[in-house]
Amino acid sequence: MNRFLSKDFLSGLMFLGFGLLALYFCQKLAPGTAVRMGPGWVPRMLSYILLGLGSLICVVALVSGSEPTEKPKWKPITLVTIGIICFAALFERAGLLPALVVLVFIASLGGEEFKLKEVIGNIIVLSILCTLVFKVGLGMNISIVQGIW
Repeated sequence: MNRFLSKDFLSGLMFLGFGLLALYFCQKLAPGTAVRMGPGWVPRMLSYILLGLGSLICVVALVSGSEPTEKPKWKPITLVTIGIICFAALFERAGLLPALVVLVFIASLGGEEFKLKEVIGNIIVLSILCTLVFKVGLGMNISIVQGIW
């Protein structure tokens, strides 16, 4: 039973699940042929690759065994999820920077060590990078702070 609860076997099952899910969603897209590819060709091929990799990983995990999974750490999972939900809720109402500040601050609370100086540094660097990439580089029409820019 331990082999079925190993990290490798469960990751192989995850690959299989994503492959099957992708096949389900691309089933109505016309695949076309290798010479004349339709809109469903690439998603279908990627699904087959995921299924093949997942199967291979599962077989190798069953044959050779691997380390067992750990118990899930609920604090980081919960706080990162809450941070993402807050980012999504704030992005249109408050703008990119306030949403980013809330996301990084809440997600940082889920870590083992919380150092306010490092969190502020992360917020500053990510704010600058996101502004440069999305606003300046890509020219996206997003507000940095609601009512400004």
